[in-house]
Amino acid sequence: MQRGKFFKATLIAAVATVALLGAQPGSAKTFKWGNDGDVSSMDPYARNETFLLTFMANIYEPVVRRDRNLKLEPALAVKWGNPSPTLWRFELRQGVKFSGGEAFSADDVVFSYNRAMGKGSNLGGNFTSVKEVRKVSDFVVEIETKYPDPLLADKLALIGIMSKAWAEKNNAQFAADMTKNEENFATRNSNGTGPFVVKVREPDVRTVLEPNKGWWDKPEHNLTEVIFQRVANDATRVAALLSGEIDMIYTVPPQDVERIRKTAGRRIIEGPETRIVFLGFNQQLDELPDSNVKGKNPFKDKRVREAFYRAIDVEAIKRTVMRGQSRPSALMVGQGLNGYDKDLDVRPKFDPELSKKLLAEAGYPNGFEVGMDCPNDRYVNDEAICQASVAMLAKVGIKVNLLAQTRSKYFAKILRTASDIEKSPNTSFYMLGWSPAATYDVHNVFESLIQSPSAQTKKGLFNAGGYSNAKFDELSNKVEQETDVAKRNAMIKEATKIYLDDYAYIPLHQQFVVWASKDNIELVQPADNYFPLRFVKVK
Repeated sequence: MQRGKFFKATLIAAVATVALLGAQPGSAKTFKWGNDGDVSSMDPYARNETFLLTFMANIYEPVVRRDRNLKLEPALAVKWGNPSPTLWRFELRQGVKFSGGEAFSADDVVFSYNRAMGKGSNLGGNFTSVKEVRKVSDFVVEIETKYPDPLLADKLALIGIMSKAWAEKNNAQFAADMTKNEENFATRNSNGTGPFVVKVREPDVRTVLEPNKGWWDKPEHNLTEVIFQRVANDATRVAALLSGEIDMIYTVPPQDVERIRKTAGRRIIEGPETRIVFLGFNQQLDELPDSNVKGKNPFKDKRVREAFYRAIDVEAIKRTVMRGQSRPSALMVGQGLNGYDKDLDVRPKFDPELSKKLLAEAGYPNGFEVGMDCPNDRYVNDEAICQASVAMLAKVGIKVNLLAQTRSKYFAKILRTASDIEKSPNTSFYMLGWSPAATYDVHNVFESLIQSPSAQTKKGLFNAGGYSNAKFDELSNKVEQETDVAKRNAMIKEATKIYLDDYAYIPLHQQFVVWASKDNIELVQPADNYFPLRFVKVK
């Protein structure tokens, strides 16, 4: 089984390939690129965040990976399938070595999956269905699930395999918990089987990669060196591209797109991303941690959540903040993904006057004060979106105290690990973005963001505000196992209506993937905003 039957062909159509005629792989080159934020850690399980996962995917490889069209293909496994509904078997590639020289085997796969499920890891949500991972022989691994999980292979495409011997030797058997600012040897060092190895690591400054000379696969790139630089300032990052100092920028400020597009020798690469950017509420605590409302939590009242929703003008955000580079959404899943429902993608009307009325009915005729957490280097114009939302909420009487921080500090504050998932949320009101890159299916959104947080099931791991609805949980669990497409889609629709009727979140928009490069760079831009260096060529 090499693809969940629910994958939509529309997503494949969303993949943009930038091909330059005449680019030859023979003349190897240095490739320099920049982003506004750094890779938070060299540990591939440290954080379930696209940039970290895509960067580390150049170093650590999964058993199955995605090709140029996001279809599953062999990587460290040469064959896989379901001998029975609750059993998966993976036949592993022989003759592979880690860059440190250790031979790859089933022991590394079993160790890696248990580590990814263990303490400190932020990827445990991909293993909610797993009962046991076991070694059958040196090159065969079996995974027994608690119930049928038709999307398990898709989830495993996110999990890079680590060397058991290397991790044990360096006391890195467990991932360092970034929510507690922990570090271990794997935080700053790496040892994978992938196409590149780390040559220089300077956190928040630059990371230099070079080709893995012992890589088992045939290189499609022509790179001898990759230099990644963190360039936090938008103007500086764009200037570096225009001057030729760097070859490509991974995050392009919307206000600079047309200038770059009109510059000779430069190009814009863009397309819709699978990510939805949204605002979330703390609905778990009886009193918010940073609000002037004492003794109760305003967000437990549906009328307050609706008032916030109707006070946010997403069309204005699209027009003035995103410069047209977003698609407003009513859903927590974007177009092109399985489970997207066009009929339900209709936002409640922007209506500040109704917001004021709802707040008054809820007992807040003069509004109230609340804190808001937001990243300033993670999503396109993230801080500007939060600032615009703060201004809009002020017009209905809500005073929002915005705290915008770098992604490392922000995620450490608002996210919880599987071991402390049921503890009190550490935020009152926040922004987050989510792309179901594990499966390209709405169930990933359901179990990660909307299901009740549970240490036992490891679901709701990214439900930072603690939203909980028992009927939704029941439906989501059924969706996970259902193989009848018609029945599954009916349950998805019912579950979607529940979170929409609850005003559980405020979806804002589906952001666009916008990169820019010199026109002598050949690369592939998938709709999930991953950036596989193995496809890059410098002409």
